[in-house]
Amino acid sequence: MTSGLWGKLGGAGIGMALGGPLGALAGSVAGHYLFDREGAPFGRTPRAVAFTTGLVALAAKMAKSDGVVVPSEIEAFGRVVQVEEAERAGIERLFNLAKTTTAGFEAYAGQLAATFRDEPALLEDVLDGLFHIATADGAIHEGEERYLHAVAEIFGLDEAAFRRIAARHVRLADDPYLVLGLEHGADDAAVKARHRQLVGENHPDRAIARGLPEEAIAIATNRLAAINAAYDRIAAERGLR
Repeated sequence: MTSGLWGKLGGAGIGMALGGPLGALAGSVAGHYLFDREGAPFGRTPRAVAFTTGLVALAAKMAKSDGVVVPSEIEAFGRVVQVEEAERAGIERLFNLAKTTTAGFEAYAGQLAATFRDEPALLEDVLDGLFHIATADGAIHEGEERYLHAVAEIFGLDEAAFRRIAARHVRLADDPYLVLGLEHGADDAAVKARHRQLVGENHPDRAIARGLPEEAIAIATNRLAAINAAYDRIAAERGLR
């Protein structure tokens, strides 16, 4: 929830506008923070608010899934959820409340799935961000893997999509083809075409153009780096220019 998202609408208004378990969460912690947008006070909530609130809530529930939050995970969370210093306390309250609320992660994931059902790429962005945080300590723990699998299922992502996202963060089979979603038998032209396609689809400028928050832009930046690294490995192995 970056600078400018909190502006004209009080905490209760945020909750009413967002609705559902995420609205209850945001409304209870927003307090004196305000929400900046045009139009009627209880009109359609900007996607940025739903995206960021959902990402924070699911990250908090994931932190609870293995019972341990290490400094590297906190640092990774700060890289993904980027806020102005004046708003950090609000994000911390949101995170801490989400860890302790009686609402399960399924409720938060389900609301995100419904909100972005027409934009599945944004759901992949959320899962990408969660993976980035989970693997910040150099490993993904059993409880975290189960959690991420469950979130992916609620989002409607199949096993192939889950493994493709996971491969950008953990060494499943150390397979760059998996990162690009390619078969090993793909010819050079197909490899180049797939790389161009993924660069076009995942470039951070697309997130900026769609008015998404810095969280989504940071996730896209990390994802593009993983895509390019995978392509560079394949290109080196094949002698592609």
